[in-house]
Amino acid sequence: MGVFSTQDDHPGRWHQPVSVPVNKADAFSAAVEMVEDLDGWSKPEVDRDALSLTCTVKGGLLSKESTVRVWTEGPEGIPSSSTHCRSESSGGLLSRDKKNVAEFIRKLYMRIT
Repeated sequence: MGVFSTQDDHPGRWHQPVSVPVNKADAFSAAVEMVEDLDGWSKPEVDRDALSLTCTVKGGLLSKESTVRVWTEGPEGIPSSSTHCRSESSGGLLSRDKKNVAEFIRKLYMRIT
């Protein structure tokens, strides 16, 4: 079983949450739109109240399908938000979880900054 999640103190830029001076609802909406546009990512199940979504990402030749959860946090009424990503897979010879998180974070960063 493989698991990888963004962390504030991770040395890799694409393995940290996307923290931007944008309202959390707007940042989450951008994340939902982006997941819907990504190849190999399923249509997300969205919880707008909790600002979280869950979807699946197709596996590769040696990896199984992954479940990805994305959520956005931030204070009410202040343009400041952090969007996190967690990928979890089970089975397969190789885990793509770190790659899934990096792909999402990199593309979201380019979209909302």
